[in-house]
Amino acid sequence: MTLPLRLFLWFWSALWTAGLPIILTYLWRRGRKDPDYFKHLRERFGWYSGTLPGAVWIHAVSLGELRSAVPLIRALLDRGEFVVTTHFTPAGRREAERVFADDIALGRMRVVWVPFETKWAYAGFFRSFQPKYGLVMEIEIWPRMVFAARAARVPLFMCNAQYPVKSMARDASRLKLRHEIMRGFAGALVKSQLQADRFTSIGMRNVVVSGELRFDQPIPPQLITAGVAARRDMNAQHRRLITIASAIEGEDPIYLHAIAALRDHHLRHGLALPLIIYVPRRPERFEEVAAALSQVGLNVAKRSIVFAPDLVAKTPPPIGVDVLLGDSLGEMYFYLAMADQVIVGGGFNPKGAHNIIEPLALRKPVITGPHTGTIEYPFAEAQTAGVAISVADAAALSAALINGFQPDAQAIDAFFAAHSGGTAKTLAALPDLMARAWIRG
Repeated sequence: MTLPLRLFLWFWSALWTAGLPIILTYLWRRGRKDPDYFKHLRERFGWYSGTLPGAVWIHAVSLGELRSAVPLIRALLDRGEFVVTTHFTPAGRREAERVFADDIALGRMRVVWVPFETKWAYAGFFRSFQPKYGLVMEIEIWPRMVFAARAARVPLFMCNAQYPVKSMARDASRLKLRHEIMRGFAGALVKSQLQADRFTSIGMRNVVVSGELRFDQPIPPQLITAGVAARRDMNAQHRRLITIASAIEGEDPIYLHAIAALRDHHLRHGLALPLIIYVPRRPERFEEVAAALSQVGLNVAKRSIVFAPDLVAKTPPPIGVDVLLGDSLGEMYFYLAMADQVIVGGGFNPKGAHNIIEPLALRKPVITGPHTGTIEYPFAEAQTAGVAISVADAAALSAALINGFQPDAQAIDAFFAAHSGGTAKTLAALPDLMARAWIRG
């Protein structure tokens, strides 16, 4: 450990210790809206009621990271491991308690707050749980966590990790010490070879490609079955079906332009008109989007009217529908299962495109806008594989639809094989990673 890093870690712990009144005030204020922020407060200081020695430690800071980790945690429990998960936000903690309620009740799993970033708080955590190893989900870099684990001789690995290009550029120019902190991990399980190359370029060792755990998240089979049936019930077996998923405010004119161009192309060439499944991101926009679609002359049917709550089509099936409006929540796989192609929203807004893993998991080709920084993984890899593209504007989106962007099935299958199976790949890689772990006190 270099002298600059030693000084930084001392300063970092001192900053957290001195700033505890501010941190506690923050948690108290958040607790006024969500009381769970201020519950079990002693855990944040490294004081835990009960122990679970030899547990596998999973750090999932918030809800997204916990959901990514669910298949892996389940596999570890099924193998007879004990598990302790640490979180910073109540949403992540509550989800862990909900999903693994039975295992918690049986004493096979503990769900606790991550300690404050101080040496003494982590010392309490390691005394209580004595984990055999730790897995930090995604790219959470907590300096004291990394080096407290090394001091306790607990191998700590990045898991399901990626290193976005913007973060690499920032670290290279302004935060070079961050590279040394990252090299403090015992190794990393990363999403792709591209990500592996990025981590090794900063001197990290013990790096293994294990795929994306989110591809292992269960897909509700009833939604897939319902989606396939819905296509038949809407007499769309021989029509092109395009799902616009998670369309956000400000993007509607782009999609309306593309729909009009595609319909005009089909009419001029004597082709059956496409059926569009239009799913707004927020429920507050359902009526607004329905009105916008109707105003340009499109015949709009609403999922809430066409289909019963159990997704069985009402009779008789609608005739002459141009657009099915997805005015429901929690049914995205239903809308995706119907599609030949998927346009993922958000990409035409500087805030960035939304998740493309769900359509890719169903082997659907993906189109999105130019702003893909939020989905750098897996978009960069999917684009290289030819199963996803980004387009600059409404004209380019129209051209992509008219030209029929449709990768061959082998390309999609190959991409899925390379990036799925993350749980099995992670478990298979861990023994060698542990054997090569370079833990020093």
